Amino acid sequence: MKLIIPHPGHFLALKEICKEATREADEIYMAGTPEVLGSGRITLHAPLLDEMEKQIQYLHEKRLKMGVILNPSCMGGQHLTSQGYNMFRWYFGKLNDMEVDTVTVAEPYLVEMLAKEFPDIKVVLSVIAHVDSPEKARFFEELGVDAITLDTNINRHFDILESIKEAVSSELRLLVNEACLYKCPFRYSHFNLFSHMTGIGNKPNIFSDYYYEKCISFRVRFPELIIKSPWIRPEDLKAYEAIGIDYFKMSGRANTIRWIIDCMKAYSNRSHDGNLMDLLDCPSELRDMFYIPNRELDGAIKQWMGCKKFCHKCGFCKATAERVIRVYEFKDSQRKTLPLSEVRTKCATS
Repeated sequence: MKLIIPHPGHFLALKEICKEATREADEIYMAGTPEVLGSGRITLHAPLLDEMEKQIQYLHEKRLKMGVILNPSCMGGQHLTSQGYNMFRWYFGKLNDMEVDTVTVAEPYLVEMLAKEFPDIKVVLSVIAHVDSPEKARFFEELGVDAITLDTNINRHFDILESIKEAVSSELRLLVNEACLYKCPFRYSHFNLFSHMTGIGNKPNIFSDYYYEKCISFRVRFPELIIKSPWIRPEDLKAYEAIGIDYFKMSGRANTIRWIIDCMKAYSNRSHDGNLMDLLDCPSELRDMFYIPNRELDGAIKQWMGCKKFCHKCGFCKATAERVIRVYEFKDSQRKTLPLSEVRTKCATS
């Protein structure tokens, strides 16, 4: 097993993560320079080139790899202009000179540019490219990707995962703890929003993050959606290794350093005692609302491995939510948890 670890971007964070890096840690990744290209997620700190070079050298001394994320879902067409082409080619050249190990992109044009012009850089396809079938995986492999981060929506579709593994020779990566809604209706629009907020040019002056707020509200109203989210428990990594996938990427570069380190250790140890919510990147606000005892989900992977994902007929995740999810209650300066069913009854009678 090899873990790909998120990094907020500043040198202090990198040193702290490296100090406690586990044997399974293989690559540490961060956002690229926003003056050139944005990304599909909010970025806390994006280093300029001179700082990035120092961080790459530092990681190589630690025998770890550095990955740079340049994965906006929308660039407004600038990559297809002569000015955009020259800028990206210059930037990739700089990364190549620094001996960066991997560059993650979502745009097919940038995949092909990297593969053809910078063969020393390992080209990783972002989860934002939504590879969810053998056909799409083969398409991107033809363009030149070396590794594919698969769409999280198929994390529990073992038949599709096995088919993709058979269809391509590219390295396959799975995002283990992103925990977005399964088949989220806001996903494409949300990535586009982040792409424009983190990219070059005028930033939209939005009054709220509509998509995130709707995501939160759906989970509060229907907590079973948390169980349906395609996260992967540390204990269940072995099921994916059994089909030949052993690269696992952690989400969460906008979280605290301590949280990143604790998640890294949980996945390295293939074990987590306590609240599953403490490992999930999205939505972090709900860690203070829901308590999901991770150990009570032992064995659930067997159901998901064979599930046809017709949730309106199945009901397994809803029943599991009713059985295991507890809700935090703060009363008289004390915190305790209540069963979900009890909270529903209180809300119905209040």
